[in-house]
This record gives sequence, C-alpha cells and structure tokens, in this order.
Amino acid sequence: MKIAHPSRRRWLQQQAAHAGLMALAASAPRALAQHPAAASAADGAAPTAARLWYRRPADEWTQALPVGNGRLAAMVFGGIHTERLQLNECSFFSGGPYDTTNPRAREGLPQVRELVFAGRYAEAEKLANETLLGQPARQMAYQPLAELLMVFPGLENARSYERSLDLDEALASTCFQTGGTTHVREVYVSAPDQLIVVRLAGDKPRAVSLDLTLTAPHGQRQGSEGGHTIWVAGMSPTLEGIEGRLRFECRLQALTRGGKLVVRDGGLQIQGADEAWLLIAGATGYRRFDDVSGDPVAANRTALAAAVSRGPDALRQAHREAHQALFRRVSIDLGQGPNGHLPTDERIARFAEGQDPGLAALYVHYGRYLLMSSSRPGTRFPANLQGIWNEKVNPSWGSKWTININTEMNYWPAELTHLGETVEPLIAMVEDLAVTGAKVARSMYDAPGWVAFHNTDAWRVAAPTDGAKWGLWPMGGVWLVNTLWQSWLFRRDEALLRRLYPLLKGAAEFQLATLVKDARSGFMVTNPSNSPENSHPFGSSVVAGPAMDNQLLRDLFAHAAEAAAQLRIDRPFARACLAMREQLPPDRIGAAGQLQEWQDDWDLQAPELQHRHVSHLYALYPSDQITPEDTPALAAAARNVMERRGDDTTGWGIGWRINLWARLKAGDHAYSTLQRLLHPRRSYPNLFDAHPPFQIDGNFGGAAGICEMLLQSHRGRIELLPALPTAWPQGRVAGLRARGGFEVALSWAAGEVQEVRVQAHAGGSTDLRWPGGQLRLKLAAGETVRLARRDGQLQRARQMT
Repeated sequence: MKIAHPSRRRWLQQQAAHAGLMALAASAPRALAQHPAAASAADGAAPTAARLWYRRPADEWTQALPVGNGRLAAMVFGGIHTERLQLNECSFFSGGPYDTTNPRAREGLPQVRELVFAGRYAEAEKLANETLLGQPARQMAYQPLAELLMVFPGLENARSYERSLDLDEALASTCFQTGGTTHVREVYVSAPDQLIVVRLAGDKPRAVSLDLTLTAPHGQRQGSEGGHTIWVAGMSPTLEGIEGRLRFECRLQALTRGGKLVVRDGGLQIQGADEAWLLIAGATGYRRFDDVSGDPVAANRTALAAAVSRGPDALRQAHREAHQALFRRVSIDLGQGPNGHLPTDERIARFAEGQDPGLAALYVHYGRYLLMSSSRPGTRFPANLQGIWNEKVNPSWGSKWTININTEMNYWPAELTHLGETVEPLIAMVEDLAVTGAKVARSMYDAPGWVAFHNTDAWRVAAPTDGAKWGLWPMGGVWLVNTLWQSWLFRRDEALLRRLYPLLKGAAEFQLATLVKDARSGFMVTNPSNSPENSHPFGSSVVAGPAMDNQLLRDLFAHAAEAAAQLRIDRPFARACLAMREQLPPDRIGAAGQLQEWQDDWDLQAPELQHRHVSHLYALYPSDQITPEDTPALAAAARNVMERRGDDTTGWGIGWRINLWARLKAGDHAYSTLQRLLHPRRSYPNLFDAHPPFQIDGNFGGAAGICEMLLQSHRGRIELLPALPTAWPQGRVAGLRARGGFEVALSWAAGEVQEVRVQAHAGGSTDLRWPGGQLRLKLAAGETVRLARRDGQLQRARQMT
C-alpha cells in the first residue's frame, strides 16, 4: 500500500480503522451505501428522518445538495462518470472597500420632504433619485469561489444509485454499483478544521481512479505543489466602477491509500487508489469591510497543514461532534404517512395530498441545517439571500443582504430552534453597519446615531441604493436591531444585552433626530420613506410615516428604553425614547376593515392588491404588538389584509404568511399555506426555496412557521399548540426555546397535549397556556417542571432540577 504523503508511517496507522469499513463494504454493499445514515438511526439521540435522498444525479444546481460550515460551502451534484463541486467562500464579493455617501443629500432632503408633505409624490421620488441615493446606486455582488471537476474514467452504466444528504451527519453521499464494484463518495465541510473534505472509496482494491481539475470564474493564476496539491487564485471582479481588490485562493491537497498521484496539465490525477481524500481550503484577503490585507495563500496552507497532521479520522470525528452538538438539540416528530419512504423530490410533488407529515418535520430539520451551514461564529457574514451557496457571477439581487425583510427572516428560526450561536455573524454585521451608517447619518442627514436602508453588501454600504422606490427606506437598521433584541428575549444574557445596547441606542438616536411632524395629523413621522417595495396609488412609493415604520419604531424605542433600564444607565435617553413613542401614528383600520398600510386609506386603490410584501403586518409577526387575545380588532384587521392579499405569492412571501396565520391561531390555514410552500412551484428538488429564483429566506421562514404552529411565546406567556392543524393530530417536539430563557418539550395525541416539560435556563416567571388550561410558572435557573395528562387533565408532576 502506498501513501501519497511524506508522513507515510503516520498515515498507515491512521488508515487501519478504514480497513474495517472497507471489509464491511465488500460483504454488504447496501450497508456501505447507507453509511452513515444507518449508524445515525441506531443512535437514540439522532433524528430518525433527517435525510434527503434521490434516485439520480443532479442535472441542475437546484437539484444539487448543499454542505457548508458558515464560511466555506459546496454544492454536490452526485454525478457518476463526472462529479462537480461548486464552491463558495462567504466573504468573496465583487469590488473592494468603497463609500457611497452622497454629498447632495443634505441639500435635497428638505425639498423631498416638502414635496411629500404636499402630496406631490412622483416629483418627490424623482428628486430623491437625483439627490438622495448613494453613488454609485448599485452595490457589489456575492461571487462563486471555484469549481472542482472530477472525471472517473470507465464508470458507466451504474445501478443501485442513491445520493443523499444526511442532516444529522452534515454529509452528502453518493453510492452506486458499476462493474461489480460499489463506489461511495462523501463530502462534508468541517467547522473545526475549516476545510471541505471529499472521501472517495470502493469495495474493491484500486477502485479509485480520477482526474481532478480546479477552476475559478475569476481565476487568473493556477499551479501545483509537491505532487499532491493544486491551486487557483485571482482577484474579485470590478463592478459599477468599483475596482476589484479582494484576493482569493482555493487550494486542494489529495491524500490516498494506495495508488499513485500525478500532476498533469494543471490538474491532478489519482490512479488505482483504494481510498482517497481531497482536502479543499478556500480564503480571501477580507479582514473587515475596510481592510482587505489578509493573505489567503497563507491561510489555506495553514489550514491544510493542520488537517494533514491530524488525519482523516480525526477530521471526520471533529466535524461530526461539532455539528451534532448543535443539530441534536431539537427533535420533531409530526407523524408518518404513506409517502414518507419516497425520494425527497417525489415527496415534494405529493405533499399537497396531505399524506406526508414527516416532510414538514424534515423541513424544520433542513432549515436548521441550512442556518448552521451558512451562519456560524467566526465570520462577520450572516446568511445572505442564498445563505452561502451561489454559482453565478451576476446573481439575482447580488445575493447580498436585503434588510427590508429577507435578512431578518433568515434568523426567525434561530433562537426558537435553539441555534442562538448562528446569530453571532448577524450581530457582527450590524456592528459594522453602525460604523458605516454613522457616516451616512452625519453626511447625508446631519444627524447623530446610525442608519441603514434596504440593502447592504460585504463592504457594509449603508446609503440608499437601487432607486428611491425600493431603497429610500431608513428602517433597515431598525429592523435588524429589533431582530437582535429577540436574542436577548430568548436568552436573558446580560453580556449580550451590553453588546446590543450601543446598536439599539445609535439606531434610536438617528430616528429621534430625523422624525418630523406631520402638520395634517400632528404625529411625528419618517419622511421620506416607503412601505417596502409597494407602490401607493399616486405613481410612487415615496411617502411619510407608513404603518410599518411606526410599528418598527414603537418596538425600537421600547427596546432601547428597556435595555437602558435593565442596564441601569441613560435614564434621560430612555425617557426621550418613550416620549417619542407616544407621538407616533397609531395603527389604523380602513373603511374596508383592513389594517392600513399607509396613514391614509389607500390600500384598495394600490396597483398591486396581492403584493408579495405584507410589511404593515410586522406588528402581528414577528412583533407582538397585535395579538388575537390582546388587540382583537387589530387582529381582525390584519386577517382582513391576509385574506385580500392571498397566500399564492413568492416563496419567501409564503414563508411569512405561514407565521402570520399561526399568530392568528389559524392552524389549518397555516397548514394549507405550508402546502403551497412545499410544492414544486415553490420548493426546488433539493428543498431550496423558490422565490423564484432561489432565495433561502423562504426555507427559514417556513421552518419558523412550522415551529410557530406548535409553540409561541410573547407578552409573558408560553402557548402550547396555539395553531395545531388537524393534519398533525399526534406528535412530539423537544428542544424548542421560548422567550424568557425557557426550553420546552411536549407531546400530543388527538390534538391534546399529553406531556410537557419546561426548563428555565435563566430563571423567571411565565404563563404556560394550552388548549383548555393554563398555569403560572415561576422557576429558578436550571429548574424544570413537568406536566402530564391524568384523568383527562394536564397536571403538574414532581418538581425536578
């Protein structure tokens, strides 16, 4: 046996464990095909149905399977003769550090405001386009890093083919038989070791032979080193006049058990190996939005050297342990149906038949997996419009961060499904925006604090972009900090609150300084602004004081004041926030019974009555300003909007609507809306959300919505099964988090709660409610209470710690 690596003896020792697996493969090919999913199923802690699988290779990108570690990512196609891995690195964007602050804004702002207040909206929008947009008015785009092409000579006419994505193992696998040999290929992306790892094996000796080519859309140089390593390097592209200044490199090192390694024609050839591993490192020079001085070559060499010294077994074990430590926190079982055994693409096609509750549970698992794979501590890059996966040099909407709904929706399931760590990159991005947004506030508005509008990119551009119709919305930063506030509500961690407070305060300071009085109503309003991406009946979207702005500001001022009180600081500032909150326009109900989107009753005259955005329902979800119990009239008006807008919309729009119907306690309607999402029109074969095109926010919104049907927590109460659909009469879920620092597990049968456990992580009080009953809980940190159904009633069992 030959090892293509200098430390031959060490590698011989490390491969001993693999010999047993290869013997198993030779005697039972099907067992090898199921590895490691079968092993996971045997582990009582592992989800029983957390797996996507297919009977044929991917023909298109939206059929390929995603793997990632928050920084590096790959799409795995599962080919036979030819396999393709499309690679991404989270920081690789076009251009380089740049500033779009517009010096004309101070001059144009008063004039635009005057036109808006005069009702000359089209003129106001035209002037805003001329004076208030950032320069340039477009931002930079997320870029693909590289591609790995593997060609396997002689592998044709495969049978017993299966490719899968094991969510519990975070492992994409391809298995098939050809010529009497069973071939297995596995791909994962390690968070501990910051590498993409490919394993190639067969159940016969010398079964692994292939040609490797590493290319990049922006690659300018290629090379090889040491007879076992190939690399491609280059620079980010120039876009909108912003010079490409971000260096990148992707580097692959091959290791084999037996066989021969040959560098040939800029690629690498593996000949007759028993087993092979491809270690792929990728990096850019990105250090911060204003610093691209990093050395990607040195970073890649360091990562590969560390991985080689540890060996494949240690890499695999570290990857598994790090992933499962997060993934296994939550379990969910909504029941099984006759379609549960089918391949995933066939299950999507049949979900509307109502016979596959397990697919909804799989969708929750998948949403959590995607969030873990695209947003992890250690980077300043939260999940973007496509998470972390993108194959295009000109992706839709730049595949960046749209912060008028999409970025916030990405994090709706984070705290609820026990993945608070995934919020860390979002906090880091908002901290960056507080820096760039402070310059925009000073330069364009002559105001303190910081502001961000409807989009941002890797360079943390904070000025308005794209056009006034979409971009002139000074609430992007406000919605982001309101989203981060949810992490405080779920965790009750004072260290987190201290970190968030400057962001809350800065966002509030800008709004306190820039709100202006509407002479008609006497209220303080934003001007100019818009109701995200929706036009009103007067040839424009630009307006003063749309409903969503007021709702966002009510939350912002309340959160900033509460944070100051919790930290026992800034009392005058807190008082100013609460005083301004009282001067905001209230939510209004229009003549048709609908919650108004604007201050005036324009809704039924708007050009798009079924608009994809339902911005003015922010107060219902994700906020809790409107609830059926506490504000029934407003809840009814929100329902009126939902019925008029309809549920047949874009993928992410459906995801939002599932949550809204759940908050209205309309479980069967929420489920029928979920059926629209889990449908070939709105879910690609790999379960990616179809806007179309692919946007990952629909995945996260849908996963959050399913959980919201089972558990809600706001206004000091935890509600069990608040919107349970009749399609899920029995089930169980464990590990979900509730606001106040609580963790909940519950089971139900015939639509009734059978057992519930509530654990207090932070300690505190809450009202626990379920259909037919409620209980006031006061728990110390670490304390658990259990209720079980006896004699037809949920009764408190023995107290536990």
